[in-house]
Amino acid sequence: MPENYDLVIIGGGISGASLLYAVSNFTDIENVALFEKEDEIAAINSHHTNNSQTLHFGDIETNYTLEKAEEVKEGAELLAGYLENVDPDREMHSKRSKMVLAVGDEEVRELRTRHEDEGFGDLFPKLEAIGRDEIEELEPKVVEGRDPDERLLALQTPDGYVVDYGETSESFVQEAEGQPGVDVYTGTKVTNLVDRGNGFSIETDEGRFRSDVAVVAAGSHSLQIAKEMGYGENLSLLPVAGSFFLADDLLNGKVYTLQMRKLPFAAVHGDADVHDDSITRFGPTAKVVPALERGRISTVGDFFDVFGLSLDSFLSYANVLSDRILLPYVLRNLVYDVPEVGKRAFLPNVQKVVPTVELDDIDRAKGYGGVRPQIVDTDAKALDMGEATILGDDIIFNITPSPGASTCLKNAMNDAKRVVEFLGDDHEFDEERFRAETIDHFPRAETVET
Repeated sequence: MPENYDLVIIGGGISGASLLYAVSNFTDIENVALFEKEDEIAAINSHHTNNSQTLHFGDIETNYTLEKAEEVKEGAELLAGYLENVDPDREMHSKRSKMVLAVGDEEVRELRTRHEDEGFGDLFPKLEAIGRDEIEELEPKVVEGRDPDERLLALQTPDGYVVDYGETSESFVQEAEGQPGVDVYTGTKVTNLVDRGNGFSIETDEGRFRSDVAVVAAGSHSLQIAKEMGYGENLSLLPVAGSFFLADDLLNGKVYTLQMRKLPFAAVHGDADVHDDSITRFGPTAKVVPALERGRISTVGDFFDVFGLSLDSFLSYANVLSDRILLPYVLRNLVYDVPEVGKRAFLPNVQKVVPTVELDDIDRAKGYGGVRPQIVDTDAKALDMGEATILGDDIIFNITPSPGASTCLKNAMNDAKRVVEFLGDDHEFDEERFRAETIDHFPRAETVET
């Protein structure tokens, strides 16, 4: 067991695993270690039961601006290309039709404007506007039982990637472990991370290690560790637990509904589970919880470490949760967890996608759903939509709520470049070869199968 590394990565979810893959395969860094506190890689939020299994391109996510979609698109294509390259048998992902559905005159106008006038049709050449007949051909249950006079429009694309992010993380680690100088420690909790000025001391329950550079990719715990080291003092977290309802096989692909642009949370959508297409999942719901990991009381204290109990934190929460759009959304989602009452309250969301679904057709999914850390800027007293990267002296802290899994390889590429800069002129990142193994395998519009 070596004691000294050039780079240590803390966290073995999709973010840490993708960085390990990028650094071990496309840089000349000699000694790299990854520490994961769970016994298995990607056992928490990256596990396939704990997320929406969606690869977000920004094409049907109607709460994204065009600029946000442009940013996310490359990241999704990097990961899609990787999956096309290493998983031709579709063991850890599948590819299905994907659409965002507009119902009624107002939503139809909004969606058509988005596609034709706001630039999304140009940015995503595979994205096609389709009407009722074409929707029915792809998704019969979406049209069945609807008022024939109700206007429908969908933006549809074949790039409906359904991903097991846990297995994808394991694939990244396997690719990395095939390279010399790579060590992966599972079941190994980092108990303290100390900046010694000329490197970092990493104290674990398996011993002490040293590293020149450190990257913390530990989900919600990344900010906790950052604050312990004096970074990220102007940030807090709003942990949101997602849940799903299950039904029998109703859909052939993914069907999203329109999202509110002000909300960072996905609108209710329906899609088949990545490993069982006889199940249709509807969700997610989103419930604010005072814990960094779902179902683990021990992480309540961790949440308060991140929250900070400062006046700025309390004022930020008050400002965020009193918002006239967010507050009703939060309260409504609390109701969805109430036995029987919650299912009845959630049913209209399902019926917007599949009108013929009845109360007895859906049940809350037990054991599904994780916690997504929504970032709060305590200076601005507002939610900071998306991901956060805190850069320190030879250290990086990554907090990656959605679409962090979708953009994991883009984040890994950027972090690999930063790590190389930290280590000095003797090291380099081979971006050309990285792209050849990932995004170059993404099927472009002209190569889509007919």
